[in-house]
Amino acid sequence: MTAFDASERRIWAGRAEAYAHSFGKVCAHPVPRLLDAARVRDGVRLLDVGTGTGTVAAAACARGAGVTGVDAEISMVELAARTVPSAGMHLAVLPQLPFSDGLFDAITANFVLNHVGRPGAALAELRRVVRPGGWIAVTIWAVPAGAGQTLLGRAVQAAGAARPPHLPALADEDDFPRTEDGLAGLLASAGLKDVSCEPLHWDHRAGADEWWSGAADGIGTIGQTVLSQPEHIRAEIQSHYRRLCTEFATDEGDLALPHAALLARGRR
Repeated sequence: MTAFDASERRIWAGRAEAYAHSFGKVCAHPVPRLLDAARVRDGVRLLDVGTGTGTVAAAACARGAGVTGVDAEISMVELAARTVPSAGMHLAVLPQLPFSDGLFDAITANFVLNHVGRPGAALAELRRVVRPGGWIAVTIWAVPAGAGQTLLGRAVQAAGAARPPHLPALADEDDFPRTEDGLAGLLASAGLKDVSCEPLHWDHRAGADEWWSGAADGIGTIGQTVLSQPEHIRAEIQSHYRRLCTEFATDEGDLALPHAALLARGRR
């Protein structure tokens, strides 16, 4: 386990419900296209890696797929098992999965490679457990990010706060460009064939309080950055956040937050 992996385990420990009610909703947007990319349909044996709250698993079950889900965080596994009782949910940590070679017809990983210390090794492990000819489809957040994705970070910067030193970045030798070519190259380097990658852009609708709650509850790096600040700095961050929210306010009283992601697929 890398230092990045260990940090991720601490960040996400016990936060399934908080994630489900905040940032989990924005991660649900690419699910139909992700399943299409992996050619998930009736009778397909799907492995959903980093299943989180079970959003992808539930949509795949609705298509008639036989679904197995894994996640590295036990609170996510427990929540997904309650949400999608027809799927088999397991605790497992990339890049070591408890499955035999070629067991699955298709694999999905929705915003998972952002959270592993060795993305290349993780993809190689996914290739191992998919059958020859089977498809693997993944999403990651893109660089440059959408304006809605940077809203909370701008508030942190405006308050003069910084990322705490206990949150390590990915090691240089394990990182890759978060671009179409960069993600496609990562899949190809893991031995996948017929690799393609496309950008995704959408406006996520959320209330200002709902979006702030993800940070206030310590979700992800941005949440951990907010929580690590003294109380008066957290209050200042929230004040800047309220001010910046006006840029995204809609006539309906919520926020329209532009997001940018990448969807890539390849087959074994």
